[in-house]
Amino acid sequence: MSAVRSSMAGSSALEKTLRIIEELSAPGGPHRLAEVAAASGVPKSSTYRILASLVEQGYAVTDGEGSYGIGLRLRSVAAGVCAERPGGITELLEFLHRGTGHAVHLALRHGAALTYIREAGSGRPFRSPARLGMSVALHSTAIGRSVLAHLPPQEAQALCRAAGAPAYAPGELGAVREHGYALDDAADDGAGAGAGSGSGSPAVRSLAAPVFGHDGAPVGGISLTAAAALTTRAELERFSPALLEAARGVELLLRRG
Repeated sequence: MSAVRSSMAGSSALEKTLRIIEELSAPGGPHRLAEVAAASGVPKSSTYRILASLVEQGYAVTDGEGSYGIGLRLRSVAAGVCAERPGGITELLEFLHRGTGHAVHLALRHGAALTYIREAGSGRPFRSPARLGMSVALHSTAIGRSVLAHLPPQEAQALCRAAGAPAYAPGELGAVREHGYALDDAADDGAGAGAGSGSGSPAVRSLAAPVFGHDGAPVGGISLTAAAALTTRAELERFSPALLEAARGVELLLRRG
């Protein structure tokens, strides 16, 4: 924890918020309200108001009993910054692409959606419907399903309902957890690519594994995507060990920051 600031005179609301975020992100969390206030030097009443706002915006979470931790939105921002590191995640995704021959994507969760932030090999030998910066609903992708499978069941079903999607059949998400990966096979259901593609996109098969934060919650995932006309389901699933290993590597890099 950082040293207590001796004076807060003249501190702006932004400065107070940043100090609270610093203490919220310190090792040993979740942290008690009084602990955050004392370490940041912000009055307890102001700390409470700022934390309440951070919780509302998704940058913090609370157990409702006075303890606060890092929220998913803040984790996603941090993960996005880490993903920019040269010699790290991008190279790992490129290695996975070279070893499998399939397009690789990394997407991070933002509430009920995923945003693609990194890719490797897209366009060879076909153009994947996923695009950098594209946001799609969790239920509509293999990555999203791998994330949903590792959320509390009620939360996963609530996210689907909020998006207007049907609830998953009993055991469907359990099977994803058991295998460690999710598979979307547009060739089987006659749909387009499960990556937010529009009409005219090629039918694809996607294999995805979740990426977890240090608290064990899924923050996103990585996927392998292949044209259904060129790769069978069995051929794609053969790369599941490599995909799972790459997902663990991404986790390590994100945690190192």
